[in-house]
Amino acid sequence: MVRKLTDSACFRAGDDTWLREILHPVNDNVRIDYSLAHAYLEVGVSSLPHRLVTSSETYFFLEGEGCISINGEVLQVGKGDVAHVPANVDQFVQNTGPNRLVFPCIVTPPWFEQDEEILPKSSNGD
Repeated sequence: MVRKLTDSACFRAGDDTWLREILHPVNDNVRIDYSLAHAYLEVGVSSLPHRLVTSSETYFFLEGEGCISINGEVLQVGKGDVAHVPANVDQFVQNTGPNRLVFPCIVTPPWFEQDEEILPKSSNGD
């Protein structure tokens, strides 16, 4: 199987990240124990604070610069960096650079809407 990024519709996810779901075992009839999405944030934008109750997330930053908050610890990220967020941990990503922040995301086990909790904005210091 080969998928082109542009074959997946771009939509705003529940956490306000722009997203293309590239590969999901339910939607694509493949036997994998993860899902893969391509995400981005425009300049000056943050995702909403959220947590995945039963799934972990691994982000691979391809373009841009920003920060990721993992359980209140804010870490700088940029091109080539990888960040892992364990299950049931508060998180958000912020674009702090002059260009779009682009990051594929692997969710294990696969992402399902009912597993994601959007948290009050005060969770990110607003």
